[in-house]
Amino acid sequence: MSYAIGGQGSGDFKETSARVQIFHVVTRNSLGLLTPDAFTQSNPPVVTGQVSTTLASISKVGVLGGTVAFTRPDYGNNFHGGAVKPGGSYSTGLKPLGIYINDALGNAYENTPGVASGRGPYLCGSGSCLGLSVYETKSQITPGTTITYQPGNLVYASVNGLLTNILADAYEQNASSGTATIMGVVKVAPDANSSLLVIDLRV
Repeated sequence: MSYAIGGQGSGDFKETSARVQIFHVVTRNSLGLLTPDAFTQSNPPVVTGQVSTTLASISKVGVLGGTVAFTRPDYGNNFHGGAVKPGGSYSTGLKPLGIYINDALGNAYENTPGVASGRGPYLCGSGSCLGLSVYETKSQITPGTTITYQPGNLVYASVNGLLTNILADAYEQNASSGTATIMGVVKVAPDANSSLLVIDLRV
């Protein structure tokens, strides 16, 4: 089952949205409210010098399917959204909750439930298995470092709200909030056969 797939042409398919392929899911959490910037953030939202190659064809703003949902106490109780760097520093109040299922703005010619409801469901629950089309391919803290994934790698929420296997790039590490939350374990690394990063969730 796949979510948030861009429009298809006859022979010139170009994916303009992020995609989540769900193999097994424990929880689709739709309790919280999206922050206003969940509909307007740029992609990437925080560090722009080392842009993930998986975002190359995506110009859409707002949180994307496959990106990390964070608690957002800066907006109040029961809000969640993407990664931010308020006042030029990382906030210890942002903790990763799970992986967004859909782009907040939806897709052209489709219903836009996020805009209509103000809610953005995310996947959580240890044991969920999913494939992601967006993830970090370059280090955000150590420019010039290319990321490669291997089965068994632990993955974290990066400073841009994408998954990364580089602990130093984890949002929580840069917020000095202690040990970074383990988002999951890589089951299948991207390769020549598939560009998806397949993980077992642990959050």
